[in-house]
Amino acid sequence: MPVFYDCQRCTACCRWPGQVRVTEEEIRRMAEHLGLDEFTFIQRYCRLALNRYGLALAEREDGSCVFLEGRECRVHPVKPRQCRDFPNLWRFEGFDAFCRARPVPMAMEEYVRAVAAATGRSLEEVRRLVEARGSDSHVPVRGGSQLAP
Repeated sequence: MPVFYDCQRCTACCRWPGQVRVTEEEIRRMAEHLGLDEFTFIQRYCRLALNRYGLALAEREDGSCVFLEGRECRVHPVKPRQCRDFPNLWRFEGFDAFCRARPVPMAMEEYVRAVAAATGRSLEEVRRLVEARGSDSHVPVRGGSQLAP
């Protein structure tokens, strides 16, 4: 039986070091949300990804996300897919030692509906991803982009 992780907005995933890769479309949406042009957004909030291929969100000195203010995300309604997908479509071994998402065992179809609602993906896309990877998708590093279709 698959386990859906119900986000409790603990912000642990926003605080550990790593990189959140962003696409051109995500940059456009976040810039628009903040009332900025894309160039200004990139200058203020992005950096070159670790492999020098693409852009990632900048972090603060402590490793936390540049958009985290207290316990709130400044771009929550338009946050990157990598953020939306955690921890239901990607996670790393031992994530639950830090993340306070509540595990909820459920039937497969209920799981697919819950993941679609949590991530903004279509039911068909979630079904396809679950069939391809299973409902227990662990990855060794922070980053959902390597799992995205």
